[in-house]
Amino acid sequence: MLRVQGLLLVLAMFFSLAAALVGCLALMKRMLLASDVISHLALPGIGIALLLKRSPIVGGAATLFLGTFLVWRLQKKTGLATESAVGVIFATALAIGAAVIPNEDLAESLFGELGKLSLVGFLSGMAAVVFVIVSILLLRDQLSLSILSPDLAAATGVNVSRLDLRFLLLFSLTVLVGLRFMGALLASSLIIMPAATARQLADKLTNFVLVAGAASLLSVIAGFLLNAFLFKFSTAGPTITMFSALLFGASLLVKTK
Repeated sequence: MLRVQGLLLVLAMFFSLAAALVGCLALMKRMLLASDVISHLALPGIGIALLLKRSPIVGGAATLFLGTFLVWRLQKKTGLATESAVGVIFATALAIGAAVIPNEDLAESLFGELGKLSLVGFLSGMAAVVFVIVSILLLRDQLSLSILSPDLAAATGVNVSRLDLRFLLLFSLTVLVGLRFMGALLASSLIIMPAATARQLADKLTNFVLVAGAASLLSVIAGFLLNAFLFKFSTAGPTITMFSALLFGASLLVKTK
């Protein structure tokens, strides 16, 4: 059990760094709230996988990426804003997920579970996190330019639509890693809150990313420790999210002084 907890903590720490990077870009693209909705796209796949007695992570990944692609296509074909496209897919996914997830597995699906992590699961999660971080770093110039001026980015040869799809898929891959210990409801909290905290405290892009990473990492470590020694929930997701919310509250107090 201690070995599993240790592996989960290491994975969660690396996940927090990837989530901070993705969150900073999502905030600049004005789609931070969409991250909370995107995590719910995994619910139908989790429910179907549980009914078929298959891996819920695999099932969640299938509908998460399918839903992300549908969001991109809907946005591209109809001209809807990302939030509107995500909202349409979200409502459908949530309804299907609520209908098919067995009651006894509902809490684990929504909030995560700490007791299950194989070595293969750990290594695949680490590979996914490293892939997200490296991809974001490689795409940072194109992403920054597309955020500042999509027209200018297109004029320089950047395929903005395809770039948006790549970012959404990286976004979803980050959420997928967090599903194991955060659940579908809270997986996006480390994308949203650390970026929002850093926005209150940093006035330069580099500092913005560094503060978000530090807030995210601190939230994970503190959340796991609080859960292990105080709350003893079946998952650390709630304590991680609560501590992250405290950091955001503290950032508001610091800014008002």
